Amino acid sequence: MKKILISFSLILLIAIVPLNFIHEDKELVSNNDSNQNLDGIVGVYLEDENGEYISSSDIPLKDGGYTFNHAVCENDIEVLWNEDTWSLIVPNGITNFKCNLYFDKEISVSETLLANYSTKLKRSSFTSTVTNTTTGAIYYEDTSKGRTYYFAGNPTDNWVKFGGFYWRIIRINEDGTVRMIYQGTSANATGSGTQIQTSAFNTLYENPMYVGYMYGGLSGHGLTSSSTIKGVLDGWYQDNLIGATNKIDGNAGFCGDRTLSTTTGGITYYEAYNRLDENKAPTFECQDSSDLYTTSESNQGNKALTYPIGLITADEIAYAGGVVRANNTSYYLYTGQVY
Repeated sequence: MKKILISFSLILLIAIVPLNFIHEDKELVSNNDSNQNLDGIVGVYLEDENGEYISSSDIPLKDGGYTFNHAVCENDIEVLWNEDTWSLIVPNGITNFKCNLYFDKEISVSETLLANYSTKLKRSSFTSTVTNTTTGAIYYEDTSKGRTYYFAGNPTDNWVKFGGFYWRIIRINEDGTVRMIYQGTSANATGSGTQIQTSAFNTLYENPMYVGYMYGGLSGHGLTSSSTIKGVLDGWYQDNLIGATNKIDGNAGFCGDRTLSTTTGGITYYEAYNRLDENKAPTFECQDSSDLYTTSESNQGNKALTYPIGLITADEIAYAGGVVRANNTSYYLYTGQVY
């Protein structure tokens, strides 16, 4: 089984830097004053899309889309680059100097992934379970937010190890971030052993509002209380991933679609039933923003989550190759558990 190991990094920004002095035996060119003119002190070169270095008037800030490569200074002056403070360290006593700094364009996780897939497919039907081995292929769908890429069937190349756990990549979101689903402490697609935890979605069920990941209040889209499984996920995140929060996208959302369809004979049907059971037409769209669960730092959704963790949607299961009321034992999301 081929595994993809990916390192995650933060998104970055840009500004100009001044010359400052520190009390040790070094001088520092740092990035705390965007008004400082560095002409004659520092030359800056940024890598472009073709791998060539082009001159820039600004030193990119830490978290600005670039990584420091090397410096070339006059008179063979040796300098260092401090990754923590994102600054140039110059030998003490050197005041008149010229250094050219070279920064490489940071490659995103999504760019790294997509570069490995020459086969990009679009599915036209979702009536049959996808069971074939799809290693080397990735699927795509266009949404109102752009193009998203996803895995379906039985790929062996969508594994990731992150935070000490194994995950499967579900899809590359429209903004280039990567959505993954937990697979436990070993690369075991069947989820056997103690690595997979089970939970009721909700221990309450006598009211339609309990279909919500959060629920309560007069609105069918209430957010005052957490479902049973949300409590389980929040606790797991706090115990296992809290230290990796800075590597996890806080803007992402998890759709828990509660859009009503019909009520017949005391039974409430939701739009997901129409899409997946009757019409076999999944979607990556979330119809109601109050059903898009996001954290407070997000620029979308209901901002009701404490942690950026949630559940896969039934629609994402359909894209991955599953079909409602079918034998779905031969695609990558199958774990042997009922859900």
